[in-house]
Amino acid sequence: MKMLFITSTRVGDAILSTGLLSKVISDNSNIKITIACGPAAAPLFRCVPGLERIIVLDKMLFSLHWLRLWVLCIGTYWDIVIDLRNAPVTYLLLRGNRHGVPRSTGLERRVERLARVLDPEFVAEPILWTDENEESLAHKLIPNGEPVIAVGPTANWRAKTWRSENFSELIRRLSGPHGILPGSRIAIFGRDDERPMVFNLISDIPEERRIDLVGNLDLLQAYACLKRCSLYVGNDSGLMHLAAASGIPTLALFGPTPDLLYAPWGDYTSVVRTKAGMEEIFPEKFDHRASDSLMDSLSVEMAEKGANDLWRRFKESKE
Repeated sequence: MKMLFITSTRVGDAILSTGLLSKVISDNSNIKITIACGPAAAPLFRCVPGLERIIVLDKMLFSLHWLRLWVLCIGTYWDIVIDLRNAPVTYLLLRGNRHGVPRSTGLERRVERLARVLDPEFVAEPILWTDENEESLAHKLIPNGEPVIAVGPTANWRAKTWRSENFSELIRRLSGPHGILPGSRIAIFGRDDERPMVFNLISDIPEERRIDLVGNLDLLQAYACLKRCSLYVGNDSGLMHLAAASGIPTLALFGPTPDLLYAPWGDYTSVVRTKAGMEEIFPEKFDHRASDSLMDSLSVEMAEKGANDLWRRFKESKE
C-alpha cells in the first residue's frame, strides 16, 4: 500500500500535520510513504516509519514545482493521496482515495482543520519520529543534571519576537532562587542566521548554565533535545510547535499573529499574548520585512505568571 502525503512548506504547519500522518500510519501498518514538502520542513520527516522517499518542493516560477511533482509521481499508483496543499495536479495522478483540506469553518485551530481531512471526531496530536542518532546527540548536548529551560527567542519575522532583554529577565526570574526551576540550565535554540539577534541574550546567561544550540541542530535534532528539557518559552514559531510536539510544557508568546488559529497543541501548552489585540497592534503601513517588534505590550510579569501557571498545572497533573 502506497501513500503520497503532501504537506506544508512552512515548518509550523508541517509539524501540525504530523498527527494526521501518525493516524494513517497507525491504521495501515504496511504502508509505504512518500512525503512532499518544502525544503525547510524536509528534515522533520526523515525517520517516519515506512518512509520510501521525501520529495523536496523548491518553489519555481509559474508554479512549475507542481509539474515536477506530477512528473515524479505519475508512474506510481497511489492507494492514498493526502494533499494538504489542495494542489489540482493531484487529481491527475493514478490513485485511489484522495483527501484534501476542507474549507475553514472560521476561527478553527489549524490542527482541528487538518483532523477533518480524515476524521473530524479525532484530533491526533502532532508527533515526530527520531532514531538512535538524534537521541544520542541530544543526550550528549543536554546531559543529565539540573533541569533545563528551553528558550526560542526568534521567529520568521521580527514583529513576532519578544525583545532579548525581556527573555533575559524572564530567565533570571524562572531560574532564580525563588523561581519555578531554581538553578536550571538554559538552552537557546535558533538557526545560525539568527545568531546576531540573540547574541546579547546568549551573553547574558552565565557560561556554566548556558547551552548554546543556535545554528548547531537541524529540526529533528532540536526535537530530540527539546524532549530532554523541562520547560519551553518562546515566540510564535515553528520551534514553538516543535516543543509542544515533544510533550514538554510549552509557553507561547503571541502578539501580531492569531493564537486562536496557531496556538501550540497539547495538554501542557499555554499562550500569553500582548495586551494590544490583533485589531490594534499593527501600525499604519505595516511591513513585516521591516517592522520592529510589536510585542512590547507583553510584559515580563505577564510571561512569568503564564509560566508559573503552566508549571503548576503540569506538576499537579503528575501528582
